[in-house]
This record gives sequence, C-alpha cells and structure tokens, in this order.
Amino acid sequence: MHIVVNEELKAYIDPLTPDEYEALERSLLAEGCRDALVLWGDTLVDGHNRYGICRKHDIPFKTVQNERFQSLDDVHLWMIEQHLGRRSVSDFQRGVLALRKREILAERRARATAAEGGEATPDVPFDTAGAQPAPSKPARPAATETRKEIAREARISSNQVGMIEKIRKEAAPEVVAAVKSGTLSISAAAAVASLPEEEQKAAASAGDAELKEAAKRVRESKRKPREKPTDEVKALRDQVAELEAENRNLRREIDALRVRLGEATPEDAEALAE
Repeated sequence: MHIVVNEELKAYIDPLTPDEYEALERSLLAEGCRDALVLWGDTLVDGHNRYGICRKHDIPFKTVQNERFQSLDDVHLWMIEQHLGRRSVSDFQRGVLALRKREILAERRARATAAEGGEATPDVPFDTAGAQPAPSKPARPAATETRKEIAREARISSNQVGMIEKIRKEAAPEVVAAVKSGTLSISAAAAVASLPEEEQKAAASAGDAELKEAAKRVRESKRKPREKPTDEVKALRDQVAELEAENRNLRREIDALRVRLGEATPEDAEALAE
C-alpha cells in the first residue's frame, strides 16, 4: 500500500506532547491499531502518529477513503471538526482551530462570490460536511455574533477568542510556543503580545518566570489610576455647602427674632451665631 505523508497536513494540527505520544505507543503495542487511518487518495489525512508508530513496530493497520473530500479546504475543515471534539485539545488549540475554520469558510465565500460577480455576504454559516451554504439568517452585527459563534464551537469565552486572535496576530513565536505548551495562560500570553517583539523574545529567552512577570507588568500598567471625583460628586458637595450656608442664615434669623421678642439679649444672639 502506497501512503503519502503530506508534511503540511501533518503539521496542520499541533503535535502530541512526548507524554501523549508515549501513551499512544503503549496503547498500540498492547491493543493494536483499532481505528482505520483516513486517506484522501494516497494522501494520509488522519492518523499520522498511529501510522508512524505502526510502521516502527510492524503493527497491522487498516485504511479508509473519505470520498467527500473535493479540495484541500475540505480536508482542513474535516481535520478541524475532528479535533474540536477531542477532550485532549487545549482551550488555546480549540480557539485556533475554530478561527481557522472561520477563515477557510470566509475565503470560500469570497471565491464563490467573485466567481458569480456579486458582492460578498460575510458571516453566512456553511454546512461543512457537504461544503454547501446553509439557509441564510437575518442580518446581525457580524463581528460580535461571529466571535460568539467561534466561542461556542470552541467551548471557550468570547473574551478568550479575542485574546487568541491577538496572540495569533501579535505574539512572537516564542510566546506562542509557551501558551501551546501550557506554561503561559491565554490571558498572560495576550498581555505579553502587547509588547514589542524584541521585548517578547527577551522575556521568553529569560525563562517562564520572566514571561509571567512581563505579563504582570503589562497588566499593572493598564490598570486605571484612582479616579478623581466625578462631576456628580462635585455637584453634590456644592449642594451640601449651599444647604449648610442656608442653615446658618436661618439660625441667625431665629436668633434675631428671639432678641426682638425679649427671649435673648443681643450678646446671647452673637454668641450663638459664633
């Protein structure tokens, strides 16, 4: 059997950690390769690790053709769907996969629109299994709703989707590697990504502790200073001052009235006023 390993497809999904690879190898040695490897023609689509281990130890395996693949985009979308459902995939990896899916579908819509000579209609969902447009939905705020859909599919928050987008666009490769390995959280990596690339690399080269410290410094620098009294508070203070002045005037009038009625002497009234 001739099987072609496409390095781009092999690298499309993050590789297993050494511990995960060893666990898979032990499982295959003990139980054999129970799940068939998925092919697109001669090209291996799913099962790269199993294929390598089976060849290494001469473990028999089966293959199955996916007849629904019509293009490399179809292959990528299928791979993304498979991995989004796996519990071993981290929040960051699921977010990246969901964003890749959105990009593939957006590019496919753009190509279809260009071929038809019409205007693009962003954020129309697709049935990725059949690669056909799903029924259209009413217009809505595209960016917000799209981010919510990505978050729902990746099982993370919309805020995390935004941070992952920032990491993909602005983080140095060393920072991306740190968040992929789990040594740096998504929020910390997004904070470090705000720094110039050279500062990111310097922090990464200094070790995990320095990366975390860099994230802490960025967060602290963004904290708002203690706010000054607002206009509303100032207005209330002015009102209190006016009421106090009015109260003092009323006391003086009362004291003057008492003097006229003979209930107090002018000296008493002056003393009370003080």
